[in-house]
Amino acid sequence: MVVVTIMHSRALDRNPVLRDLLRVGGSMKRPDCLFDPAAGLLRAEQFQIAYATNDIERACECFREQYGIREFRRLAGPMRTGGHIHVELAWVGSTMYELITAEGPGSELFTQRLPRSEFAIRHHHLGFLIHSDRQWRALLDEIERRHWTLASVGHTPGFMRSCFVDVPALGHYLEYLFPEPAGLAFFEAVPAS
Repeated sequence: MVVVTIMHSRALDRNPVLRDLLRVGGSMKRPDCLFDPAAGLLRAEQFQIAYATNDIERACECFREQYGIREFRRLAGPMRTGGHIHVELAWVGSTMYELITAEGPGSELFTQRLPRSEFAIRHHHLGFLIHSDRQWRALLDEIERRHWTLASVGHTPGFMRSCFVDVPALGHYLEYLFPEPAGLAFFEAVPAS
């Protein structure tokens, strides 16, 4: 079981929700995530919520001003398909928020559900953490066995393996990330709000 404990601070004096949580015991027990792709694609450790946007600077400002995310870590560069991607990442507790924009060849994965004529932020995917080669292989086997559509598969040696599975019934993608040492270090260096 994972136990989340909230420590007392001056912030509690100003936050009735946290005060009430402490009054009922101060911790919440959550079940461990038991990885089992044969039981369903959602049976992995979800850690990320991602949004696509057509204006990354404006989206970051929106998340700062309206949702309390103070600082992001940037990842930008060319995509294997020839386009360019720009990602901004931030932790809030145990959840990572990701904002994405892309342009050029291959950017359709990120832009196809966005309007062209006005600013937009749209839910794009949930991100799931894969912890081992065995889990990665089991996931890919299950995707193939169930005939899920892989929208994208990538591997940057030493950094990260990833894939996007299209799940039209949910209206968004599921992304699976298997970070290697440099990828883990990158995620650990993402700022927390």
